Amino acid sequence: MKTLTTTLTASSLVSALALAATITAAHAGPVAQPAGSEKCYGVSKAGKNDCAAGVHSCAGQGTRNSDKTAFVYLPTGACAKLVGGSTVASK
Repeated sequence: MKTLTTTLTASSLVSALALAATITAAHAGPVAQPAGSEKCYGVSKAGKNDCAAGVHSCAGQGTRNSDKTAFVYLPTGACAKLVGGSTVASK
């Protein structure tokens, strides 16, 4: 009986942790800007952005490649070297 109780308790704990991780990922918030970086708009791959300018709630929620409203943090000065990169959001 003790083995069954232990197994059920462990299964419940694993299920609860998996649910919590799923909920946390679904409500991803903004990524803190690292020191020495700048926002670079228009260069992120779909789902790989750090945040966006008012389009969705934030990290990893971009739906298009090279979205001009979604940004990633890059070292200061790197954005100017990328085709399509801009330090300001556009439509």
